[in-house]
Amino acid sequence: MGAEPHRDTTSADGDPTGSTPAASPSASHAAHDAPSAASGGPDQTGARPAGARARLAALLLRLAGWRAVGRLPRTGVFIGAPHTSNWDFVLTVLVLWNAGVSPRVLVKRELFWWPLGPLLRRLGALETDRGAGGLVERLTAEARGDRSFALVIAPDGTRRPTDHWKSGFYRIAVASGLPVTLGFIDGPTRTTGVGPTVALTGDVRADMDLIRAFYADKRGVRPGRGSTPYLREEGTRPETPGPRTS
Repeated sequence: MGAEPHRDTTSADGDPTGSTPAASPSASHAAHDAPSAASGGPDQTGARPAGARARLAALLLRLAGWRAVGRLPRTGVFIGAPHTSNWDFVLTVLVLWNAGVSPRVLVKRELFWWPLGPLLRRLGALETDRGAGGLVERLTAEARGDRSFALVIAPDGTRRPTDHWKSGFYRIAVASGLPVTLGFIDGPTRTTGVGPTVALTGDVRADMDLIRAFYADKRGVRPGRGSTPYLREEGTRPETPGPRTS
């Protein structure tokens, strides 16, 4: 797909400001196994969606040699990890378009320079400012008022390796009551798509243990750059090993 630009981009800012809301008592884990893969062609949801955008996405995935897998829900919070390359945003949008889903994707405001800014907005990017408050509340209100709400967040928050994830996705999901779908990119196998969809319980350690188990063998476009799936809200770090680096 070409050489990665040197510019340090963050495909989605995973840490909007706001405090962790209390979990709904009825919330519980709900993991759904992903079905068999579709090689960049048939829609992951079972039937190919109509429209030129879906056909274009399927064609581009196939030409780039990427295999799309998993059954995508139409709505919810989608997280994508490991975030290791500038191409993560492109692959994520293609996977969702291929399934007929029109996502909102959190992107830091520094990337909205001409001519990239207008293109990002057409692709569903939402401009975010790390220093501004109220993003969790705004997105939660949108989610409650829009049945088609689909939000994509990269919890790594940056392409550089870090020792934790940002908790924006968790706070938004709990506040809105939306489930979290675990999206991934695995460069060595040229596979991208989604795994289980999880209803968060508010028990941060238990929820993250489940998420860590899924990402343990996912390596990103550039193995070795992924961040550790750990939220500071968990407190003591778990002994579970992080994602593979090779």
